[in-house]
Amino acid sequence: MTPRLFARRIASAVAGGLLLSLATAIQGHVNAAEIKVLTSVALTTALNELASKFEQATGNKLNIGYSLIADIRKRILEGETADVIILSRPVMDELQKHDKFGPGGIVNVATTPVALAIRKGATKPDISSADALKQTLLNAKSIVYADPSKGGASGVYFARVVDRLGIADQLKSRTILVPGAQAAEMVAKGEAEIGVGQASEIVPVEGAELLGPLPGEFASTTVFTAGIGSSSKVVEEAKSLIQFLGGPVARPVLSAKGFQSE
Repeated sequence: MTPRLFARRIASAVAGGLLLSLATAIQGHVNAAEIKVLTSVALTTALNELASKFEQATGNKLNIGYSLIADIRKRILEGETADVIILSRPVMDELQKHDKFGPGGIVNVATTPVALAIRKGATKPDISSADALKQTLLNAKSIVYADPSKGGASGVYFARVVDRLGIADQLKSRTILVPGAQAAEMVAKGEAEIGVGQASEIVPVEGAELLGPLPGEFASTTVFTAGIGSSSKVVEEAKSLIQFLGGPVARPVLSAKGFQSE
């Protein structure tokens, strides 16, 4: 074989390999699935970051809808569907009883506590005990948390804490209610002194600082659980997303956003 003929064959093989790679890429793009996800606003920053990592790893696309847990619960009970649903464990247990999930049931993926936020650099008040928490709330010029009537899990829970502490009336004039997960943002802007929300809603907000979880008997941790919608047409792809959220790529991202992996 002459050097020229050898060179031509090498060039032909390289070109053939490039065409095969291109064809494979095109075929992968054509076969890429779109996975519809419905989940709590508490997962927004974590899933927004993880979405691109998952899409790059699998070629599939995520269409994520965020809302308050109570809103998504209502929509699903009324017939809305999704390929992957990620909500708090009690709500997922309820939806499972209504046959809203396919085979495989539901899986815990992450946890986060109900916590308090202060502005970054501010003096840290004492919340180490129930009495200390009560006094800190009474001393605060303003407190912001999710409007319980809107169904935000942390807001509903904290309203009960305030009632149990017996200071609801005293805090009423200093309480700011927001529709969702905006408490930490308001604290960061100096529009409220203390914010209450999921730790995952506080940690990512620049200018806000996690003071700590609610103490002792008032401590509450939200367990977020994932399930595949009963009408999903992309079951394997949906399953791969849930596995991804429990894997080594997702764990450090979840941790950095105020979650603990399951």
